Amino acid sequence: MLADCNLLAHRVYVEGKTRMHNISSPSIEKIAVLIVAAGRGNRAPGDAPKQYRQIAGETVLTKTLKCFAKFPHIMVVIHPDDQDLYEDAVSGLSLNIQTVHGGATRTNSVKAGLNALSAHAPKYVLIHDAARPFLQDRIIQNVIDGLSTHQACVPALPIVDALKTLDGETVDRDSVMRVQTPQGFRFDDIYKAYQDLPKSVNCADDIEIAKRNGHSIKMCEGDESNIKLTYERDFMQKTDTISVTGSGYDVHQICQGTSLWLCGIEIEAGFSLKGHSDADVGLHALTDAILGAIAAGDIGDHFPPTDPKWKGASSDIFLRHAKELVDAQGGNLDHVDVTLICEKPKIKPHREAMRAKIAEILDMPIRRISVKATTTEGLGFTGRAEGIAASAIVSLRIPDAE
Repeated sequence: MLADCNLLAHRVYVEGKTRMHNISSPSIEKIAVLIVAAGRGNRAPGDAPKQYRQIAGETVLTKTLKCFAKFPHIMVVIHPDDQDLYEDAVSGLSLNIQTVHGGATRTNSVKAGLNALSAHAPKYVLIHDAARPFLQDRIIQNVIDGLSTHQACVPALPIVDALKTLDGETVDRDSVMRVQTPQGFRFDDIYKAYQDLPKSVNCADDIEIAKRNGHSIKMCEGDESNIKLTYERDFMQKTDTISVTGSGYDVHQICQGTSLWLCGIEIEAGFSLKGHSDADVGLHALTDAILGAIAAGDIGDHFPPTDPKWKGASSDIFLRHAKELVDAQGGNLDHVDVTLICEKPKIKPHREAMRAKIAEILDMPIRRISVKATTTEGLGFTGRAEGIAASAIVSLRIPDAE
């Protein structure tokens, strides 16, 4: 068991089938796993650091930890501000995990993790980036096998593209490799190398430090699927999702009053809309479109018009609820298109405010929000100004779960 060392210990349970690792030599009891998860992930902006973002219904860190489910000693280096995010990521798992706070750089964070592991004195350590959640068992085995003959082992891939310097000079691609993690080391060797490293030095990875100290290094076979989630496009490419659409339609009758709500904006129109809530026909249609996309019924199922609780309620409550249901499924809204059908009021003067309000409620970029209006050329109930109708279409991606 790892010593306390002022660490935050956790027990977490792996749901579903246990991953089987064909790990033969050395024994996993002699191997510690160090997961580096203290980065900020600025190249993939989001509501949280990339290791805590959802991908296919789970956080990236959760997926990464499951890759090491058979290892008895796991140390996770986290940022001091991420404790709550970390707790959420490991809830529902059952692994022997401890945490330690990282430093300002990756090098400092790894050193903190190695220092925390030193009391346990493992024979080997696998250092892995939290942002590589698609690691295969055979890559772990390749690294461990390499440690039987070398002080360090790193999974690597050949370069297939032509390489050029910034001034156009050709680089011999046969002389370089793309390296991945986990990078494996004999613990005492890499621990001492980090202790001897000048504080001002910041290295790209741990193999660089092993090289500085003259360690023997083996490059084993990596895998193209073991990518490091770095940019937003990486999340889009690696998520096993399906694209779905939903449509919604709503109508509310015009009644006496001075103002009405449309797409979250109050408009002084000289009349109102009749409804149990605030009768925001635009947000109602949009809410139904989102609920339809995830096959979650309609707005009346979630907010019955017979329930006095929703009398006069602001419709942004309904829309936020639909968004929360999408989030709970690990989904992501891509685009929203709302059409308001009415003779009056004029929508164009309020359109940008409506787009901004919807973007705020759904936490989406305004560029992905469309609001437009049309009339029925005087025909039908909207043409007679008896009511206002709205239709909405949304596109989103959800995990392709069975």
